[in-house]
Amino acid sequence: MLKFILRCSSASKKIFTLIAVALLFSGVASAQCEMENKAFQAGEQIDFELYFNWKFLWKRVGTGHFITTATQYQGQPAYQVGLLTETEGFVDKFFRMRDTLSCIVSQKLKPFYYRKAAAEGHNYYIDEAYYSYPKGKTYVRMTQVKNLTTRRFGEETSSECIFDMMSIMCRARSWNANSLQKGEKIRFKMVDAERVVQELLIYRGKENVEAKDGHTYRCLVFSFYEERKGKTEKELIRFFITDDLNHLPIRLDLNLNFGSAKAFFKRVRNAKHPFASQIK
Repeated sequence: MLKFILRCSSASKKIFTLIAVALLFSGVASAQCEMENKAFQAGEQIDFELYFNWKFLWKRVGTGHFITTATQYQGQPAYQVGLLTETEGFVDKFFRMRDTLSCIVSQKLKPFYYRKAAAEGHNYYIDEAYYSYPKGKTYVRMTQVKNLTTRRFGEETSSECIFDMMSIMCRARSWNANSLQKGEKIRFKMVDAERVVQELLIYRGKENVEAKDGHTYRCLVFSFYEERKGKTEKELIRFFITDDLNHLPIRLDLNLNFGSAKAFFKRVRNAKHPFASQIK
């Protein structure tokens, strides 16, 4: 059992990271880095419960919370969006984890700043990304600090938009997926520590999904893949998002090296729109 606990806990970083991707669904590779925010408002909070599965054993291991607030950045009105995740219970005794991811985006969802502070076991990481837009291009400067000693730097300039796990979530929630065809692929660039990587989404169609709140929702279904060296890797996550203006994740199915895991939508506070996707 101890071996199982440690292996599950070491994979929790990937699960909490992938939750931030779970609101992606279309158009994120467009070179137009501003768009109207149609999906969320300041004061919104989304809560999740996280479970691991290994050899038919399901165990709750932690929680996640998305929180959106109003702020300012360099004198401009903006949104700050944070993801707080933490292990709990028996897992916390063997692998205590506290992650805080946050971004600042303009009111038109252009990325300004990203930060991830992660305490995982005996290691502590801080990742940061700073965005600017010289001559119509996207420039991002990245740093990663490990245990307050090892520091790595990176930078990239692109004619396309570049996002991080949080800012891309903000943008993607406002897209309309009705024009997507089943099997359609969407590629986009995303910050990963001190580098920029290519990522891939595949649209799987629509499905009715029963949620933990006792309701059934009409959902859009997407698969998230990593692309490395021009090759598409295995499916990392399949997620089910409400087919309404909120675009909230109802369930996430995660494929790990040793088993599987799930994240379940628990509740949302101060949603901007009614749940038009709710069937019953």
